[in-house]
Amino acid sequence: MNPKTNGYSRRAFLRGAGALLSLPFLETFGAVPGKIASGKVAPTRFLTVFHPNGVYPKAWDAAFKGGKFALADSPILAPLAKLSNDITAISGMSNLGAKGHVQMTASFLTGTGLRGGKNSISLDQMIAKKHGGSTLFPSLELGTEPPRGGAVASNPIALANTISWNTESSRLSPEINPRVAFDRLFRDTGSLAAKREAQLKRSVIDLVLDDAKSMQRKVSSLDKHKIDEYLDSMRAVEVQVEKTLDPPEREWEPIDEPDLRRPPAGIPRERDAHLRLMMDIMLMALWTDTTRVGTLMAAHGFSRQNFSFIDGVRSDHHGMSHHKEKKSQVDQYILVSRWYASQFAYLLERMKSVDEGNGSLLDNTAVLYGSGMKDGNGHIKDNLPILLAGKGGGTLTPGRHIACKKGTPFANLHQSIAGKFGIYEQTESFNGVGTGLIKI
Repeated sequence: MNPKTNGYSRRAFLRGAGALLSLPFLETFGAVPGKIASGKVAPTRFLTVFHPNGVYPKAWDAAFKGGKFALADSPILAPLAKLSNDITAISGMSNLGAKGHVQMTASFLTGTGLRGGKNSISLDQMIAKKHGGSTLFPSLELGTEPPRGGAVASNPIALANTISWNTESSRLSPEINPRVAFDRLFRDTGSLAAKREAQLKRSVIDLVLDDAKSMQRKVSSLDKHKIDEYLDSMRAVEVQVEKTLDPPEREWEPIDEPDLRRPPAGIPRERDAHLRLMMDIMLMALWTDTTRVGTLMAAHGFSRQNFSFIDGVRSDHHGMSHHKEKKSQVDQYILVSRWYASQFAYLLERMKSVDEGNGSLLDNTAVLYGSGMKDGNGHIKDNLPILLAGKGGGTLTPGRHIACKKGTPFANLHQSIAGKFGIYEQTESFNGVGTGLIKI
């Protein structure tokens, strides 16, 4: 039960315009900083931040030469130097079986990549299926770029807009509009308008499910499989509708809550403003226990984003990643990778500033960061640029460099993280690709 003072709850809210906005922490209303809210330990979260197009290997690896762990020595990782004690760098892992931007993006959390247009369930969705039932949203997918048209080696480029797959042929595309994401997460689901909308959706879903089940009896086995995948997606919507109509009782009450400021309409034109806004929304979703699993696509996996707003950068990211060792292209490539690292540092600093009584939000989260390829020049799949930040609720030991044997499947890290969330503890493989555990 929430403590109350003068008739007000510690979790005070302002209602209006269909949104539910929480007030910042107010000592007057009874919460005591440094104590675990409601006598409960904060939950453990899992967050993935993906950046595209790889890195320039020499600039990334400079932090680990001779067995050292010195992020400040890397032209790319230097912005993260102050967070060294919160980060583990893991080298030697390979994106086995994946080729090109689309496959290497699709395999980032599955380990398998695309085979005939099909993938495997991703790590985030495995965790969401096991632990997402107690939050309003089992998982949250955010990004900054829409799907792109075209195809490469028969793989639709649009498939590189996400790393989240809830089945072998069903992906979860990220929301890229800040206000839409905010309203979906924090609007007042208890209002009459929200209830009416949910009731209408439920009616439509019931109709769709009945029709689909009827159709299954009349189609080929291949089409039946496609309908099964469709039904899985519809059931996910159905679960969300039910949670709107009958919200789950919250297991975790934060010590204090963020000031939930609704973003302006539209998508910011400034690249850094857009990405940081999506990071802020992800932070709020984890902080308020609206979800415990998130993926953030810092950009599309085949991103041609223009970075001319960075001094010294003139070409698009994908173009400069195919640098052919030309100094002018390499220098720009490094600057963009450093920019991504600086944005990641912003997110980690914000997570570290959130006190949850038994540690910070960062302490209670496992944050996977990196790219599905090492170097865009040649689509190098070996020795991926991977960081693992946070303490995962005390299950991780950061502040070091783990050098895996060359060619270690990336899926071994997936399996190791899954084990920290009570998944795959007794198995020998992750999606049929993993070969063992990494001591993280």
